[in-house]
Amino acid sequence: MGGPNLRERIERRFGGRVRDGGLPDGMQTFLVDPDLVVELCRFFKDDPEFRFDFLSDICGVDHYPEDDRFEVVYHLYSIAFKWRVRIKCRSGDPPKVPSVVGVWRTANWHERETYDMYGIVFEDHPDLRRIYMWDEFEGYPMRKDFPVRGYKDAYNPFGEEKTAAAPSDTGGGER
Repeated sequence: MGGPNLRERIERRFGGRVRDGGLPDGMQTFLVDPDLVVELCRFFKDDPEFRFDFLSDICGVDHYPEDDRFEVVYHLYSIAFKWRVRIKCRSGDPPKVPSVVGVWRTANWHERETYDMYGIVFEDHPDLRRIYMWDEFEGYPMRKDFPVRGYKDAYNPFGEEKTAAAPSDTGGGER
């Protein structure tokens, strides 16, 4: 990963608000709270020493039953320098994280996918709606508390009967 001064520059610019997540799998990782994720992403993209101009992926992680249950993981790439960096952002339940569509337009599809699979709401997203599942689909299939066979409905006669307050139902298609 990137230049030798990446961690020092982040520390100087953001102080203790951005934490060093080490080098898992050889990729520099930073941990940030949701209220700072857009500012950090914009810094990585716009700073001429880094130029992380390509958002290669956004994905969700469900750490059920932990308190800050959900995590959004951003993978950035600097085409000019051939560097990679990872940003991790934890959120509670219901999960909400600011959208980075204003930083990288391609985040539109990545955030929609993460919303559709995990129910993570990206605030101020211009078009947050399902991308894989049909609009009437209830729940979020990548959540750890979602039934393996899904819920029973017209398309899925083998699914589990839906209970009144299943944990993975928070939001089922709503924002």
